[in-house]
This record gives sequence, C-alpha cells and structure tokens, in this order.
Amino acid sequence: MWWAFLKRHAWWIIPLLIADYYLFRWLLTRSPHEVEETADAALVVPVPEEPAGPPPIQYTYPTDQRDLWNTESTEVFQPTASGRIESALYGSTRTRSFGGRLLPAFHMGIDIAAMQRDRRGRPLDQIYAVADGRVGYINRVAGNSNYGIYIVLLHDDPVGEIYTLYAHLARVEPGLSEGQNVQRGQVIGVMGNTASTGLPMVRAHLHLEVGVVKNQRFLSWYRTQDLPVVHGTYHGFNLTGIDPLAIFGERDSDLQFSLLKYLQALSPAFTIALRSDKTPDYFTRYPLLWQGPPHRGEAVVLTVSEAGVPLIGRTATAEEVRAMGRHRAHVLSVDEAVLGRNGRRHIVRRGGAWTLGTAGERWMNILLY
Repeated sequence: MWWAFLKRHAWWIIPLLIADYYLFRWLLTRSPHEVEETADAALVVPVPEEPAGPPPIQYTYPTDQRDLWNTESTEVFQPTASGRIESALYGSTRTRSFGGRLLPAFHMGIDIAAMQRDRRGRPLDQIYAVADGRVGYINRVAGNSNYGIYIVLLHDDPVGEIYTLYAHLARVEPGLSEGQNVQRGQVIGVMGNTASTGLPMVRAHLHLEVGVVKNQRFLSWYRTQDLPVVHGTYHGFNLTGIDPLAIFGERDSDLQFSLLKYLQALSPAFTIALRSDKTPDYFTRYPLLWQGPPHRGEAVVLTVSEAGVPLIGRTATAEEVRAMGRHRAHVLSVDEAVLGRNGRRHIVRRGGAWTLGTAGERWMNILLY
C-alpha cells in the first residue's frame, strides 16, 4: 500500500523532501542566536520614523572655558553678590524682593565667569556662536534691557527652531546684522558687564540661554499691552530656556545633544488645561511635541516644566473641559517636588488650590495669542 501511495503522491512529496534537506543544511550553518532573530523578525511591527528634518545640532563652547561640568567653582561660574555658586546656575536659584517680600527667583540661563582681564579688570574673553545658525536679534543699547548688550541666534533643531542668547556683552562683533548666517565657533562679541540694572565690573560674565520661542505673533500681542516696542519677537517675555548644562555640563561631553529626548525625559511640574479652539502657534512650530490628532476641541492640555516650557500638548478630553467650568485655565495636577521653590510662579496656591499667578496669566496669554 505504501508503494501505491508513493507512486500516487510522489509529484509533491519528493520536491518537499528536497526542500527540507536544503533548509536543514542552511539551519545547521547558522547560530541559535541568528535563528531566534529570524523568527522574531516576523513578529516585529515597523515603527513609523519621525518626520524628516534637519540633522541634530553640533555644539561648541560659548567661551574658552571648557570646565562647565565643574558647578562648584567660582573660577568657572560667576555668582551674584550673594556669593552662592548656585546663583550662577539655571533654575530657582535666586531670591529677590517682590512687592516688599523676599521670594525665590528663577534664573533662565548660566553665568560663565571671565578667564582673562586687562589691567583695568575688564574681561577680554571672546564669545562664540555655539552652533551654526543665523542672527535673530541684536541689542546694542546697554541700558534698555537687563540683558544689557545682547545677541540672539536661531538654530534649526529637529524639534524646531531654538534660540541661544548671549547677554551682558561689552560689544557685539562689528559687521554682524540680523538675518546674517553664523558658523559654530565664530566670534560674535566680547564678554562684559552691561545691564540696565547695573552690574559691577568685578562680576562681569556671560549670561547664556538655550531655549524655545513661545509665539511668533508675540510682537502683535506686545503692542496690545500699550508697552514700548523694544526687542521685537526676542523679548524676554517670549523666550523660555532649558538648562544649558544639559548640553555643556558633562566632563567628557562630545556636545551631541537631542533636545527632543531631553524634553521627553523632563518631569512636568504641572499639567494645565487652557481654553482654546485652535492649536497654539507653539505646536505648529514644534509639532513633535504635540500628541494625538490635530486639535478640534474646546481646550488644550499642556504638561509644563518648572521653567514654563510646554513639554507636551494635546486636545483636552470632554471630562477635562467640564472640569474647567467657565474658567479659561484649570490646573489639573502639580508635582510639588519638581516645582521646587517655584521661582517662576506661573502657578500659585490660592485658597488651598493651585491656579495661574500673574506671571502665569501672561504666559498663557502669549502662548494662546
């Protein structure tokens, strides 16, 4: 019977045996690890790639100081008159008088000390563009900003356009103008002590910021406030910095930095619902920070860093909209450990509940304009 069966089905059994033979020989030549990888590959679902964009920014140092990892040295960082080295660093590291009360204050950048001075004690340190980019703004009038003489550069990051700001300069390099391209390491100025509030020469330094721009329509909003038109889009109200030491503060750093990964890793200080029927301009310029489908609802929900950087945005759920009532903003959650000393005071406690403070109202109005 088996012979009759073989004669009847040989047309498919023999090719199958031959195929099995060669498959067995091929498997014998591969390691068990390779075999497992081949099997696992059939189970992998392709992950969509991020939208194509500019390559990651290559950074260099803003002065000849290379020891920015050394955050306890007054030879590296310039503290305030308090003498506390923390006051030269990013965060709620300072205390100021507000309405007659001493309250925590937020420092949006880092203050890098002078390495070289002339006989009169004036710094000689050159200031360098930390990355390729273009000049966004130059203020050459020392007395009309607490930044003093300062320059803002703009850089194309995969997340979107970011800024670097170099303040308290003695001068901006002659020949630089707004819109001009600059190269990483190019001299853009000289360290100084300019500021509208006064800064002693002995405490001359570079104030460096790295961050995001809230709203490209800022100038239109600013004009509605009946304030003098100074500094355009790159007014301090419209700039929100991240910690520059995330880029420059590692001893063996090769200055390879992913802003997207940095923002994704930050723990939010608070989450807030803001009434808006359109996507804020911020997320049209930083689209990778928006989650979910395009906004079509009554409100947006933002997770926000201690400094006020919107980390993630999305459309509010129906339940979150109901929780807002008639209010334009509603604080959904707060991580007080991350909020810390709360030097920005975007949110404050009133009547036992968290709500937007005066600074937070301005922050919201700029974002949603």
